[in-house]
Formats: sequence, structure tokens, C-alpha cells
Amino acid sequence: MNQKVVIAYHGHCFDGMCSAAVLTRFLREIESSALTFSYKGIDHQSGGSFVPEEILTGDINAVIDFRYTMSEKLTWWFDHHISGIVNDTELQHYRSDTSGRKFFEPSYSSCCKLIVDVANSHFNIRMSELDDLVYWADIIDSARFSDAKSAVELEEPALQLMTVIETYGDDQFLNQRIRRLAEGVPIEEIAREPEVNKLFEPLLRSHRRTCQIIDEKAEFSRGVVSFELIGTNSDRYNKFIPYWLYPDARYCVAILASKTRAKVSVGSNPWAKEPRTHDIAKICSRYGGGGHPAVGAVTLKSDEIARAREIGKEIISQLAAEY
Repeated sequence: MNQKVVIAYHGHCFDGMCSAAVLTRFLREIESSALTFSYKGIDHQSGGSFVPEEILTGDINAVIDFRYTMSEKLTWWFDHHISGIVNDTELQHYRSDTSGRKFFEPSYSSCCKLIVDVANSHFNIRMSELDDLVYWADIIDSARFSDAKSAVELEEPALQLMTVIETYGDDQFLNQRIRRLAEGVPIEEIAREPEVNKLFEPLLRSHRRTCQIIDEKAEFSRGVVSFELIGTNSDRYNKFIPYWLYPDARYCVAILASKTRAKVSVGSNPWAKEPRTHDIAKICSRYGGGGHPAVGAVTLKSDEIARAREIGKEIISQLAAEY
């Protein structure tokens, strides 16, 4: 019997892509029947992110690297965001599940690593061919680079692929690559594909311009670097640029906007001399956002730029209050 598997993953995200590949390999190992996979990237929405019920059309439905859903259609769930479960009703629903197929571990640095560790510890499945994939997903999602310079210069193939995915990580582009990564094709081979290189080169030029724009627009006060990228028609940028430009910054708050959304991006400097003392996910959750203790965001509608600026100012005040 052939079963249809739908994997919904955090879209435009390197860890989301890698998690989808690892779960594909994992399910092929444990399911006795033949499987046909389809993939759906899902992004955070204004007013509170959710998993659209209409995408869960498989015999087996998995949601990974994204918030919980109480849908009866959900078969597998893996997430490591502290905001993955947003209220007591969802928490009780998750805790009452007896399937042994739903895993929530906010202490994990990447969802990809969570899936691999669960596969090993709970199902005795070791996917050593994917070790390099897991390594880079963990480095990128936890920002455990050696320094800001290496994160900004984008010389590693994995970082080049990350850059392309953050802009072009739609289903059509990623589906075939997720399947190849699940088969053990190295990240470097995917990153060196002509199509990926063709997309990366203009993004690299744009990235360098963004470095200049942030350098010109950023303000630094009381440990917080802040800036706006309004009018660039993009709500994405390399999150390490501010710490490369301002190594003494502890936090960063950026106001972003595109045709589809406005966004307040909040982060902490992984190389700061003084350790982080704020839980950014909790701060963002007060405004309907979420994330991790070290990085998070608030997503709004595209016409709510004024509200994004207001939220940004409030968050800057909170982060700078101890100075």
C-alpha cells in the first residue's frame, strides 16, 4: 500500500529544509509501506501563526520546526521554539497525546538535531550519512559561528545555500532538493548547482548593499543597535550584519517591510562580551510574535508599519532598560 506523506516545515528557513530532509529519511526507515512525499513550507503570519488545516491532506501528516496544531489530522510533530505551544489548551492537548509521535524540546538548538536525536534514542535509527546536514542546520539555527565576520562573508557553501533559501525557499524550488538531501547528497553539491549559483550571485551583491545601508542607517545606544529597512521590498537580511558592524552591541531591533508583511526582528549578539539577560521569545510573544530566547520576531500586516515602529521602540526600551 502506498501512503501519501505531507511534511509541513518552516519555510524560507535552512533548519526547516534540513528538518524536512531528515524526517523524510526517518519515515522511510520506520514505515513498512511505500511512501510518497510532498512538502509545504509555511511562514509566520500576522496576528498569530498557525498551521492551515487545508494543507494536511496526507495519510501521514507531519509539522516540523513550526508551532503546534490540535488538528486530528496531525501524525508527527517536532519543534524546538519556546513559542511552539502558545497557550494552556494547546499544552494540555499535547501532553494528553499518547501516539509517541509528537516531540517538543525548546532546549534544542535546531529542529533538525531534535529529529535526529529522537530517531536515535526512541527508535534506534542512526542516520550517519546526514551528519553534515545536521551539523550545519545546528550551526546556522543557533548562530554558533566562530565570529560575525564568517557569518557575514558567506564563504561556506552551506551559508550560500542558506542565503538562497531565505529568499527563494518556496515549495517548487525546495521540494527536489529536500528529496536529494534526504538521500544523502552533500550540502556542498546542492550549493554548487548552476541554478543555485545563478540565484546566489545577485543575492550576494544585494547582501553587500544591505551591509552598507545598515551601516548608514543604524543607531547604537545603551547596548542596542536598531535600524529600518523600509522601501527595500524585502523583509529579510543577514541577521549577523549588525554585530559585525557593532561588535559591542548586545541586542538588535530591526523594522522590516515587504509587500506581504511588516516585521519587527529582534536578536541578541552571540559574541557579546556581556551575556544576554532577556528572553526575546517572551518579549515578542507579548505582541503576538515568538521565537527563541536569543532571537525572535513579531509579524504584522503589510500596512502596519507604524505599529511595527511602535512595537520596535517599546522593545528597544525593554532591552536597554538595564543600562
